[in-house]
Amino acid sequence: MNPINVGIIGTGRHGARYANHIINDLDCFRLTAISRRSLVGLDQAAQWNADWHGEWRDLISDPRVEAIIAATPPNLNLEIAKACSTAQKPLLIEKPLAINTTEAEQIVNLFSSNNTPLTVGHTLRYNATIKALKHELPKAGELYSFYTNQRLEKALHRWLDDENIAGGGVILHTAVHMFDALRFIAGREITRVRASMFCRDNTKLENLFTAQIEMEKNLVGTMDASKVGPARAGRYEFVGSKGQLQGDQVHGFMEFIKEATITQLPHAKQVSTIVPLLKDWHKFLQGKGPNPIPGEDGLAAVRICDACRQSALEDKWVSIIDGLGS
Repeated sequence: MNPINVGIIGTGRHGARYANHIINDLDCFRLTAISRRSLVGLDQAAQWNADWHGEWRDLISDPRVEAIIAATPPNLNLEIAKACSTAQKPLLIEKPLAINTTEAEQIVNLFSSNNTPLTVGHTLRYNATIKALKHELPKAGELYSFYTNQRLEKALHRWLDDENIAGGGVILHTAVHMFDALRFIAGREITRVRASMFCRDNTKLENLFTAQIEMEKNLVGTMDASKVGPARAGRYEFVGSKGQLQGDQVHGFMEFIKEATITQLPHAKQVSTIVPLLKDWHKFLQGKGPNPIPGEDGLAAVRICDACRQSALEDKWVSIIDGLGS
């Protein structure tokens, strides 16, 4: 197998995960170059035996780099996408795809018009519990309702409280995971939302979010996401005509409830979600498989985020169509 030469833009905590997996766990990619403005990037490049570019545009124009992974704050995503699509270099971009629907649509259209591959890093689809919930969902029968949450520790990065960089709070950076996971598990689109958002601990952007959600085929539910306490959880519950299927993607369990009986459902052990995504991305780039997570899926998740924010600000239900609804 001839490995694809890949460059990574942004080698902070998450970008470094990609780098280490490419070096230690995969032989289908070769880490050729990285870009990080901090001089920490120079040390990382030496450690990983890769070239270092202080400016990300130089990495994209590097003739040795054949494909690009971007793990940067989302305010940079549109400009990175413009440069990658112009250079016709495949891009795997971390979620959220963009800071708003308008920019997400621009990104998808850029890659489509230049016939260049675009993949979005909604890696939660590769979580063992999420995959098992999708597989076992028919066990619940006709679906009526759902509940989901994702609760994380307080944010460590200061830029996550800066709207000019982050674009939004937990709706855009946490709930975006759940919107994509719900679409993936249920195979249905979210059609309408009514949301509320709150700031705790004097933050500028919301770090607590709740919503009522309606999906296709009369599936209704509730959601909450937060970064306010020390506990971490990621629970999904689906109520159907034959019972309740539930699991937690953080703690790795899955159960089926019928009447008062709870049955533990075995499934695959939790593994890194980045490795299988990269394997599928490589197959896609080689023409041997589908795009694992197309840009349109990233756009759909951002569109739902914008609808939730609009709903919270205007205190009303918002329909989700080709753009923000009313």
